[in-house]
Amino acid sequence: MSKVVIGMSGGVDSAVGAYLLLKKGYEVIGLFMRNWDSNINNDILGNPNDFNDICPQEKDYNDAKKVCEHLGIKLYRVDFIKEYWDYVFTYFLEELKKGRTPNPDMLCNKYIKFDLFVKEARKLGADFIATGHYARIEGNKLLRAKDLNKDQTYFLADVNVNNFKDVLFPIGDYTKEEVRKIAKEEGIPVFDKKDSTGICFIGERNFQKFMANYLKPNPGDIINVQTKEKIGTHQGLMNYTIGQRKGVGLSGDEERHYVCGKDTKNNILYVAYGDSKYLYSDECIIENVNFISSKRPSFCTAKFRYRGQDHPVALEYLENNEIKVIYKGLAKSVTPGQACVLYDGEECLGCGFIKEVLKDGKQLWYLK
Repeated sequence: MSKVVIGMSGGVDSAVGAYLLLKKGYEVIGLFMRNWDSNINNDILGNPNDFNDICPQEKDYNDAKKVCEHLGIKLYRVDFIKEYWDYVFTYFLEELKKGRTPNPDMLCNKYIKFDLFVKEARKLGADFIATGHYARIEGNKLLRAKDLNKDQTYFLADVNVNNFKDVLFPIGDYTKEEVRKIAKEEGIPVFDKKDSTGICFIGERNFQKFMANYLKPNPGDIINVQTKEKIGTHQGLMNYTIGQRKGVGLSGDEERHYVCGKDTKNNILYVAYGDSKYLYSDECIIENVNFISSKRPSFCTAKFRYRGQDHPVALEYLENNEIKVIYKGLAKSVTPGQACVLYDGEECLGCGFIKEVLKDGKQLWYLK
């Protein structure tokens, strides 16, 4: 009997994943990852502000225990707190300092779930490794999930292809609705547990309030790109994302203003009023490209953010592991630091991280 070690998060997806593996006849072992500890991270920083409710991992662990007891499988626990800090959170902070928009979930998959977790699972004698991701693997191809609304291949696109060896995604052929139905019918304790949202280590907290514990406020000018006039003061470029309308901090008809750019050198936040034309581009340069597939197409589709649409694009391969991505038409809110994930139909080819955003062959001056 083949042994599968599955990452148990305390949520319904990994719970049903474990159930489905048992149903197929595997010997299943659960492994819970603890990636964040407020008290330890407090010590690293010299005890900043209070962190009472950041990431309820103890509740998740208790839920994972209940699930494993219900299914009759063992549950082990491993701490990757220091590794998460070193490989994920530190990078997250550095990117924010640069005015970019990082994606910690992608880093967690690359360095923690599909590297350190895999090594830990091997110590437990795993023949296969499984997670509750909505994705599919066929042969050496990473494919979108059946439930396109829940598909998580975007977050898996930066994982080294070799780390997908012997990986199973048991819920990839199910919709979320079907997963919850199975959980309810089988009496799995977390069948109605709410899905986690946002960034794990922030949880439901206010982003700006949380980040103030790690990055000092750095006020600067808010400039209207249309008039070049100062119209306000921002509290630090890390608090704003391209396309943001709410919470910019401008009086009056605030939601008619939107963030369209950042100048990290001069600590300027650029906004525009009314027409959203300043959010559109027709090309970008991506760097640190990771290919999962052996394909190197000239044409494919690209997603510039998780919930974004697929854009038909042409690829121009450059030096230094960079690619120029040329869109068919215009794309909105393409943002430095975010991932550009490439697809050929159902297959996820890989990704790169957005370095420059261009329009009409020129880098957008207000987005550097």
